[in-house]
Formats: sequence, structure tokens, C-alpha cells
Amino acid sequence: MGSTTINIVLPLFGILLAGYFAGRSGLFGDTSSAVLNRFVFVVSLPALVFVSLSRVTVDQFFNWPFLGTLGGGMLATFLISMAVARVVFPGGLAQLGLHGLTAMYSSTGYIGLPILLIAYGNEALVPGIIGAVITGAVFLPLAIILVEIGNADKGRAFSLAPLINVARTPVFMATAAGLLVSASGFELPKPVGMFCDLLGGAFTPCALFSAGLFMVGCSVKGDGREIGWLVMMKLAIHPLITWWLAYHVFELDGILPAVAVLQAALPSGVPVFVLAQQYGIFVARANAVVVISTVLSVVTLSVLLGVLVA
Repeated sequence: MGSTTINIVLPLFGILLAGYFAGRSGLFGDTSSAVLNRFVFVVSLPALVFVSLSRVTVDQFFNWPFLGTLGGGMLATFLISMAVARVVFPGGLAQLGLHGLTAMYSSTGYIGLPILLIAYGNEALVPGIIGAVITGAVFLPLAIILVEIGNADKGRAFSLAPLINVARTPVFMATAAGLLVSASGFELPKPVGMFCDLLGGAFTPCALFSAGLFMVGCSVKGDGREIGWLVMMKLAIHPLITWWLAYHVFELDGILPAVAVLQAALPSGVPVFVLAQQYGIFVARANAVVVISTVLSVVTLSVLLGVLVA
């Protein structure tokens, strides 16, 4: 492992481990993970997203080759995993939808953005935000629709409430507000910009520490074959598909292909487990994949960073 990789990986996973051991020691209360998590995703990340997008042009956000690479990799992984699950791990549409989401939903918020910011600096911020927006605004609603249809087939009422909740999330609204300010040409007053910068600056350490706290209460249960398959999809097949799209189909330049591949190679994100818990479906397996893929990603991301980061 090169010195550059060590300089990136050790601080990141060191903060995550600090959160884990702080939680295990009982230094924080039982609700500490939930409280810090809410600060990260209701306050710090929206502030970072809003102020960052307000300072770039709309064209920089709607980079269609990059969107095609990220979205194409996610969609292919989602469909492949669902197709395999339909044959090998049969279940209802709701279960298949959560299976597909678990295979492609990257932990962009907790781990991805911190890694990109340390590896590439602010140049990677907007591409990193794009990854978070696609997963949260496109594929999370897609999985919700599949789950709702599956539940409707079982006689439960179809509900649009979860989709409305996605549209009302602080990150989604911060994205829309930031792009609106950018498109208008309005320059944020300096106090507002500094206010958002200060809150956004807390994102990286708090997100990683919160991820460590979350891991304390997690367990590994469920069908070992399905869990193993999903971990392989997330840490190996998803980044391989994205690598092919980035370098051989869309031929991205600069740091964009590396950013796309790194985002695809991230472990499965916590929102998958939260959604499974909300519906009472696929809970144990989603939780296990989040935990195992996060632990294994210490190695896989280290190797990948050594290849991609000069």
C-alpha cells in the first residue's frame, strides 16, 4: 500500500473506528448515533450541498456522460442482481426491489464524499454530490415503488407517502435550492456562504464518526449465500461495470472516471437498512450486507485508491 493510499485510508477509517470504540465503551448514550446521524444529514450535508451547488454552473451538475456512467452502472447492477435473485433467491417483488437496492446503493454520504474530498479535494465535491443525489432521488424511489406494488399485491394499500418523504429530504431540497441559486446567477451574501461553509466543514468527521457509532448496534444474520452474493455485487461487480462505462463507453476525462469508480466501489449504504426496517422486509440481510461490505471495503477501497490516486 503506497504512502498516498495510507494517508487517505488511515484517517478516514481511523475516525470510523474511533466512533465504533466510543460507542462500544458506553462513552455516549444509546441515542448518540441517531442524534449525530440527524445532524449530519439534516444540517451539515444539506449546508455543504447547497453552498457547493450555488457556486457552480448548472451545466457542471448536469454532466451527461458522467451521469450516464454513474446511473448506468447503478441501473445495470440493480437489474442484474434482481434477475439473479428471481431465480436463485426467489421472493416477492418487494423483496426483489430491496435486494436490487442493496446491491447498488453506495454509502456516498457516510464514506464516499469524505474519501473523495481527501483524495481529490474540492474538485471532487460536485461529482460526489451527484452520486448521492442519483441514489437518493432516483433509485431509492424506484425501490419504494417496487415495494409498494409488491405490498399492494398482498392486499396492502398502495401509499405515496414514502415517495413524498424522499422529495422532502433535506439533501434533496438543498440540491434543488442550490441549483436554483446557481441558475439565477445570484451570489450568496458572504455571511450566508460562511455559515454554510462552517456547517458543511463538520460533515466529513461527523459522518465517519456517526458510521462508527451505527456499527455498534449492528449484527450479521440472514441467508449467507444471498449476503455473500450481494457483497460481491456491491464491492466487485458494480465497480467493474462502472469502470467499463467510465473508461470505454463514455470515456470520461480528468478525475471523473476515478470518482465514478470509487463511488461504485463503496459499501452498501445505511438508507437501505432504514428502508427495509420501515417496511419490515429484508431487514436482517440488508443490515448484514451494510456491515460486511463496510468492513471489507477497508481493504477493497485501499487497493482501489492505490490504483486510481496518483
